[in-house]
This record gives sequence, structure tokens and C-alpha cells, in this order.
Amino acid sequence: MSPDVCPNCGAEVPRNAKACPECGSDEQTGWSETAYASHLGLPDENFDHDEFVKRELGPEPVKPRGIGWFWWLVALLILAAFICFWLR
Repeated sequence: MSPDVCPNCGAEVPRNAKACPECGSDEQTGWSETAYASHLGLPDENFDHDEFVKRELGPEPVKPRGIGWFWWLVALLILAAFICFWLR
């Protein structure tokens, strides 16, 4: 019996179809019990989430340094300009 959704491509399969109308998979290529969940991309029991995150996202991002003082100086200059304008 054909599944409601093709396990290979995710397309809807008509009732009693011999093959998927989208990708052509059938009982021998994708509907058997062993192949039913093989293309879902689910992690296995030994899945290490921390290792996955390190592999996908890389090491922790490097924070830029050395420009913070510049923005403090800009803020102080703007504040001084407002005070001078207000006092006049």
C-alpha cells in the first residue's frame, strides 16, 4: 500500500498509487520500512548537539576591539556641543 506522503520528496501520493507522481519512488526505492525514514534527515541516537553547533556555526564570534573609545569621544563631543548651544 502506498503512503499518503512520499518519504523521498514529500509530495502527496494518490491512494493505491504504484509510484510517486513527483519523484517516481516506489516500494523498492523508497516505500519499504527500511527506507521510510532514511531521507528525513533526523539525527541518530548518538547525536551530539554541542559538536553540531560548533561545526555549523564555527567558533564563538570575535568581538571587535579598539573602536569603543572613539564612540565615547563622539558622544562627549556631541554632549559638549549641546551644552554650549544651550548655555548661549
